[in-house]
Amino acid sequence: MPDILVRGLTPETLKRLKARAQRHGRSLQSEAKRLLERAAGADAEEIATMLDHWKQRLTGRKLTSSVDPIREDRDR
Repeated sequence: MPDILVRGLTPETLKRLKARAQRHGRSLQSEAKRLLERAAGADAEEIATMLDHWKQRLTGRKLTSSVDPIREDRDR
């Protein structure tokens, strides 16, 4: 797996990242990796693959609307 080196972080940025990692119970490296992965997002091909997967999983199932139960819950 490739590595990345981030140079020139301010001490304040590093301090915030460490605090964030601690709040989430992760190492600094794991927190930075997660943030980078989320920021990079998924590309169109990955999204299409994911949608195809869910379409296959749900094919043939009869799905009911959740509108009425939600309205009933709101009216309580």
